[in-house]
Amino acid sequence: MSGLYVEGWSPEYGAPLDISDERMAASPIDPSVEGGDWSARPGVDDGVEHVLFVDGVRRVEARLTFDDLADGIVPGIVGAFAVGATRWDRTIPRSTVGDVLVERLAILGGGIKPELPPVRGLSVVAESIASDDPGQLIAHLHTRMRRAEADLSAGLASTGTFVIADGPINELRAQPVVGFIKTHRVSYLGPEHQALIGRLKAGERTPIFLIDAQYPRYSWYLRLDDLPDAHSWTAIVRCEAPAALGIDDAVGLADRTAALLPIVASKGHVDPRAPQNLVPIGALERAVRDRLGDQAMVYRALRGAVGSERRASVVGG
Repeated sequence: MSGLYVEGWSPEYGAPLDISDERMAASPIDPSVEGGDWSARPGVDDGVEHVLFVDGVRRVEARLTFDDLADGIVPGIVGAFAVGATRWDRTIPRSTVGDVLVERLAILGGGIKPELPPVRGLSVVAESIASDDPGQLIAHLHTRMRRAEADLSAGLASTGTFVIADGPINELRAQPVVGFIKTHRVSYLGPEHQALIGRLKAGERTPIFLIDAQYPRYSWYLRLDDLPDAHSWTAIVRCEAPAALGIDDAVGLADRTAALLPIVASKGHVDPRAPQNLVPIGALERAVRDRLGDQAMVYRALRGAVGSERRASVVGG
C-alpha cells in the first residue's frame, strides 16, 4: 500500500532503508544462479542444533592532539572495541555469550606512532595512519573491529558450526558463515526482481543472487516479521554467504536463515531497532559493551597518565 509511514527504529539509529535509483551496486549481479522462477521461497528448518551470532561494538574514548612546534598539530584518538559470540543451543534451549575479545588503540594521524605512557589498569596498543583526517581515525578503528569479527567468525566456523555475523562478510573461505545486513543503502536488483522483496511474508526469502565483486558472494533478502501498518520493506534484511561454498550449500543456508531468524527477531518494546536487531545480537552487544568498562573512568585514567608524563618531561628537561 502506498502512503507515508513512520519508521519503527528509534531515530538516533538512522533509517533501516536508504536506497535510491542512483545508488545501484557497482558489481555485476546474477539473479539466475539458484534457478527456477523468481518467486518467494519458504524457509526450511533443517534441525541445526547450534547457531553462533558474532558482533562487536566500538567507541571513541578520548581525542588526542600531538603538538609539534615544527610540524604543527596532528590529531589522534583513543578508541576501544569488543567482539564476541552468542551461542544459541536449540537443544536446551539457551543462549550464552563467550569468546569476548577487547582491544584498546591509541591512533595518531600523519604516520606518527604515539608514545603513550603506561595507563593503570589498561592495555593500549599504539598505531598510526597516514591521513590527518579525523574521520579516517574512526574508520581505522572500525576496520580493526571488523577484522576481529571476521577472524572470530572464521575460527568458530572452521569447526563446522553455523555462524551468523552481524554485517557484511569479506571472506573467500568456504565456511558456513552468513553475513546479516540490517540497513539497506545500495540497490542490488533491478525493478523486475526487486518488486518481489516487498511481497515477501515472514519466513520467506528471495531466490539467491550472485554479487560478483572482489569477494564474490551469494545473497538473498528475507522478511523477519509481518507487522501491521508497515511499508513493504519493513522487517526486510539481506543475508550473504561466500560464493566459494557453492550454490547447493548456499541454498541450504538461505533456507535455514529464512526459517530460524524470524524466531529470534526482536520486538519493538524491547529493542529500538526491532525487529532487525536480533535478540541474540542485542544481548551480545550489551554484554561486550559492559566489557569495555566505564568510559568516564577510562578517560580520567588516560588523561591522568598523559598529563603526568608530560609534566615529568618538563621537570626533567
